Amino acid sequence: MSPPVKGLSDRQWMRRAIRLSERGFPAPNPPVGCVLVKDGQWIADGYPTFAGGPHAEAVALAAAGEAARGATAYVTLEPCNHTGRTPPCSRALIQAGVRRVVIAVKDPNPNAAGGADHIRSAGIEVEIGLESELAERSMAPFLFAMRNRRPYVVVKAAFGMDARISLPSGESQWITGPSARRAGHVLRARLGAVLVGWRTVAADNPRLTARVTGVVNQPVRVVLDPRNQLTGQESVFNAEAPTRHVTGPIILPDVLSQLFEDGVTGLLVGGGSLTISSFFKAGLVDRVEAFLAPKILGDGPAWVSGLGISSLAEAVQLGEFQIRRRGQDLQIGADILPGN
Repeated sequence: MSPPVKGLSDRQWMRRAIRLSERGFPAPNPPVGCVLVKDGQWIADGYPTFAGGPHAEAVALAAAGEAARGATAYVTLEPCNHTGRTPPCSRALIQAGVRRVVIAVKDPNPNAAGGADHIRSAGIEVEIGLESELAERSMAPFLFAMRNRRPYVVVKAAFGMDARISLPSGESQWITGPSARRAGHVLRARLGAVLVGWRTVAADNPRLTARVTGVVNQPVRVVLDPRNQLTGQESVFNAEAPTRHVTGPIILPDVLSQLFEDGVTGLLVGGGSLTISSFFKAGLVDRVEAFLAPKILGDGPAWVSGLGISSLAEAVQLGEFQIRRRGQDLQIGADILPGN
């Protein structure tokens, strides 16, 4: 992003920080943005590019150098207050001599929270809550996971105008075009984990990696295979990324709990139809990302079915659509409304 003009408001600087946060692929860590401003003038900014690398505040402070002294730091998430793979950002801001820290959202992670109080105890002005709603949306998977102790689940499906994800023969490559497929890879990278059922692996032999420029840590791949029907030689078991092969009785809440314990905060459920439907039946879907192609397949499985809905009052209710054009296709995203 190019340096902004001088004299923006607190709200405008924070919105810049939120936009910055969407540029990296730090899953399972939160996407955070930081902007440093002094005397109304932009100094530096930063965001984490991958998990294990420098946090947003550290990137911005390193770029600013001595110019950070006396500056205001606009940060989308409360600076961390613990030593993990990187030192605490709260300490870094104090040592840099910033004058003021403006935070959008408090960190719900008990292992990292407390940065605001630490900074305030050093005599630095701290404000919390600016543009919190917008920042919450940008960090939805991480915040949900920390508050609910399970990964945020996004169902992803690609289908034609008649909602069918493949032909009766199983052929499905490719219903959508290259732009839509790249957007699907970005979703894998942003969420940090992708899950499919064994039938999808057997039919398509997918790698389930995120082939996107800038991805350092490949998403965790999760395969549900209750009867252990896969051979272990499929592409999903190669060395490109870590894989969890879940066999035996599949209890989805337990699977999600274990993934959270393993550090997964976001999960993209990519198919097939039976797997997607099982997540809906269990009430474990938080968002849908649908890729609609200008095709009519005529026959074959729908992307979701068998939910036992007998009246419109029981239908799964979605929030407002967010629609993006992806080449010849459309990406339609929507949150599952509470109570479904």
